[in-house]
Parts: sequence; structure tokens; C-alpha cells
Amino acid sequence: MEIQVKKIIKTATIVHSFATLSGTAINSILGLGFYIILARFLGAQAFGVFSISVVTLTLISDIASLGTDTGIINFVGKYINKDKEKALKFLKLGLKIKLLVGTLVIIVGWIIAPFVATYLLAKPELEFPLRLALLGAFIALLFSFATSSLQAVQKFWIWSAVNISSNLLRLIIILTLFSAGLLSVNLSILTYVTIPLLGFFMSLYFLPPFLKAKNENSVKNEFFHYNKWVAVFILVAAISGRLDTFLVTRILTLKDVGIYSVAVTLSSIVPQIVSAIATVVAPKIAGFDTKEKVILYLKKLQIFVTSLSILGILSGILVGYIFITRFYGKNYLDSFVPFVILLIAQALFLISIPAHTAVFYYFSYPKLFVLVSLVNLSIIGIGGWFLTSNFGFIGTAMAVLIGNISNFVISAIWVISRFRKQ
Repeated sequence: MEIQVKKIIKTATIVHSFATLSGTAINSILGLGFYIILARFLGAQAFGVFSISVVTLTLISDIASLGTDTGIINFVGKYINKDKEKALKFLKLGLKIKLLVGTLVIIVGWIIAPFVATYLLAKPELEFPLRLALLGAFIALLFSFATSSLQAVQKFWIWSAVNISSNLLRLIIILTLFSAGLLSVNLSILTYVTIPLLGFFMSLYFLPPFLKAKNENSVKNEFFHYNKWVAVFILVAAISGRLDTFLVTRILTLKDVGIYSVAVTLSSIVPQIVSAIATVVAPKIAGFDTKEKVILYLKKLQIFVTSLSILGILSGILVGYIFITRFYGKNYLDSFVPFVILLIAQALFLISIPAHTAVFYYFSYPKLFVLVSLVNLSIIGIGGWFLTSNFGFIGTAMAVLIGNISNFVISAIWVISRFRKQ
């Protein structure tokens, strides 16, 4: 057992994971500082406005990416060492897609923002913050292109630096605004949405010269054939992943949104860890060519993420309590119970990494996650509406937990079954 643990620790995955996890840890601290300042000094209601804007931004950018990020990781990771010229074509095609779709998002979104604020969310005062979120969605598309491209070429330290610098600059600007007495919800949103643009431009310096690639349309059929199911999956997953906050916004008050958002923010460290590990794992799994190699790799990975999940739950509950009581303040004490529930839900998400990455990057069968996400969407949409209406945001958190349980069980059973049939 001791020898096995030492082998796990010495694998390239763990070494590279250290780069991404350490970067994620620093990034999380900076992000928490940013959110704590806003939550304390804007107040729960204004923080609720900020939170729904950010959730809208991430929802739109995830859907509008059309699976491009996953496609970049898959194809660039597969060809960068075998056929570099072809890999660069995928990078250039991915950027062109992001620019085109991002422009359409702003045009269409600007027109329908009043309808969404007034009729879907029943909060007319959200119209302008939602329009700021549209600008943020366009920039987020560019930023995610940068980070997924760095991931695909396995420049993990640069990946960490780009993320850290963006959050650090956000925090500095917010502290400056606060010191000058200029901190407001709209300036906070504007700061949040615009800073990642600098990260995008910074990353271009470290990427291969993909802008010089020619005839990038020659790979579009291969790219879109893979991406079509990824895009459908991301569409459903993006909605189900943010539906909890929209339910709280629609059914409860903006103050409740602010309180629930603190629980979401604190538990979001786990998805960031998932992203950091997946950053390393995805291109490696994409490069495996035998069943034996990938099974051995996945077993090591499962031990790693399960241990990390258990440690995360035990330590996270204590740390979360300290943060809520000491830093956020007494106005957010009601955030603790939903935080614990969401922390457990996200730990299950972390444990699911081996199964999820195997489906996407070894079996190349993203179609499965369309089903998984539809089940999750139904649980959160139907069950979440009932639970939120009857138990407030604690019920919302319970719906998220039930959804993540189904996500883990379905994907794990499918992967085990598929390996047995090979």
C-alpha cells in the first residue's frame, strides 16, 4: 500500500496537479477576499444583485461556448505533439467561433434583458445589471478560450498565473473603490466582468502562434462532429448548474439571494479544485491509446480525488463556519446550513472526476452527459421549485445535492459497464 501511495504521489498527474491546485488555492483566497468585501459593504440585497449578474454571466458564456473549450482540449491535446499544424488550426477555429457567438450574445441579449428581468425573474431592477452581464459573457468567452488553450498545451503554471492575476487585479480595484468611497453594485459588476480581458491578452503571448495558421476551416467538420453533443450537454448542464440561484431569485427576495450566494461562493472552492485537476487529467486521458493504461490511471486518480473529497468535507465545514461568522458577519449566519449541504454535493462532484473525464476524453461519448444533465435539470427544476417554495434556500441546496448524487451514480455505472464490455 505504501509503495502504491508513493507511486501515485510521483506521477506526472500529481506534479502537474500541484501547479493547478496551488494556483487554485491562491485564486480562491483572492476570490473569497473579493466576495467578502462586497458582501459586507454592499449589504445582502445589493450583493444579491451582484450575484445574480455573475450567475447570468457564467450561464450565458457556458452556453455560448458551444462546447468549444472541450473541443479545444480534446483536439489540441490529441494533436499538439503529433501534428502541431493541425492543432493550431483547432485553436484558431475556436477563437473565431467565440468572437462570432459573443457578438451575437450581446446584440440579442441587450434586446431581451428587460423581458428577462421583469417577467422571468420578477425583478425589473435587474435590467441594467443583466446588460452588464452580457458584456461579461463576451469577455468570459475569450478568457475561457485562453485558459482551455493553455490547458490543452499543458502550460499549467501559466494557466495558474493567468487566473491568479485576474482575481488579484479585481481585488485591488475593489479595495481602491472602497477606500475612495465609490463602491457600488454596478461598479462592482463592471470590475468583475472586464478584468478577465487582460488575462486573455496575456495568455496569447504564451500560446503557440495559432493566429498564423491557415485553412482552419478544414478541421471544422471534425470539430463540430465532436462538439455537437458537448454543446447540447453544456446547454443543459449550464442551466441546471445555475438554476438554483435563479429559483431563489424568482421565488424569494434579493436579500435571500445574497445569503444563499454566500453559501454558493464558499462551496465553490470544490468546483475550482475539480477544474484544476481536470485541467491536468483531460489532455492526458485524451492521449491514452489502450484500455489497460487508462484503467490504471483512473484507479490512481480515484484514490486521489476520494481522499481529497473526504478531507475537504471535514476541514471545509470548520473553515466555512469561521468565514461566515468572522468575515461575512452576522447578517449571513443563515448561510451556514445551505453551505454544508452544498459542500457535500460538490464533494460528490469531485469524486466523479475519473468517470466524467473517461466519458469525455477516452470514450469520446459526451452524448451520455446530455441524459445525465437532463435528469439533473429535472431534479433541480421540479424538485427545486417544490423544495424552495416550502423550505427556502435550504430546500434549494437539498435539490442540488440530490442532483449531484444522480450525476455521480449514472456516470460511474456507465463507465464501469463500458470497460467490462471491452
